[in-house]
Amino acid sequence: MATLRDIRTRIGSVQNTQQVTRAMKMVAAAKLRRAQENIFKTRPYAYKIGEIIEHLKRQGAVDAHPLLRERREVNAALIVVVSGDRGLAGAFNSNAIKTAEALIASEYSELHSNGSLHIVGVGRKGAEYFTKRNYNVVADLSGVFRELNYETAQSVGTLAREGFMEGRWDEVKLVYNEFKNTIAQNRIVEPLIPIPPERFQTPVMQLEDIATPEIKERYRADYLFEPDSAQILDTLVPRFVNFTIWRALLESCAAEHGARMVAMDNATSNATELLRALRLQYNRARQSAITTEILEIISGANALEEAT
Repeated sequence: MATLRDIRTRIGSVQNTQQVTRAMKMVAAAKLRRAQENIFKTRPYAYKIGEIIEHLKRQGAVDAHPLLRERREVNAALIVVVSGDRGLAGAFNSNAIKTAEALIASEYSELHSNGSLHIVGVGRKGAEYFTKRNYNVVADLSGVFRELNYETAQSVGTLAREGFMEGRWDEVKLVYNEFKNTIAQNRIVEPLIPIPPERFQTPVMQLEDIATPEIKERYRADYLFEPDSAQILDTLVPRFVNFTIWRALLESCAAEHGARMVAMDNATSNATELLRALRLQYNRARQSAITTEILEIISGANALEEAT
């Protein structure tokens, strides 16, 4: 049975832990607000680039750029897995990793077995996970979320495009957690290269895209492109790939802060419940000790009276 000193020590430890989790929740909440602002600024631009490229493809420009053309056979593939650099965020990192593993099991198991599957780990947790399990990790971008910038997305986009153009892989997919709200994320597997024939939409995109197909067709703009569509695509497609990766990084960053805030809030609540139980245990043990001392005093007094 735990002594009063043991219980007091444990109460102090839980109180210290509660202070840490409460502080981490406040830090995550502050970072989440900034991350949300970045997402809300980025989404419209990313959506519009996709809309313009879709319009160009409808005009017959599918063969005008190599990143728009699908390969007949997929003999090698690249998966960009976006996770976090730190833990203590609930199931955030494990969700991204499990989504990537499910994708590999369902579509790329043969490529993985023959060494033709390549991984880019953006974030320390995902990079370490796949490296330890002997996956072919071609880039380890650990620590990028300490100071996230657009150059990171450009470097990943350049690697993905050059590998596709050189034939090192025949398709590229992006795995990340999309920020839905403070307490929930969407697990996303997004085709990156070649750019799919129809514009890919995440659940958040579908919710924000409230116009019906009839309304879209009625008010669809008829663009006049200068110089020609091929030259525009040469500039627009690489930028679209980079910005799609950039949006995924921002989505994942905000989702991580939201998940950490919820996890630390739950940890603080659990610490409160544990403190309540420990204080009850302490009071009961203290009452039992006092009762025992009183009984010992009474027994000693009775023994003295009988002796006299």
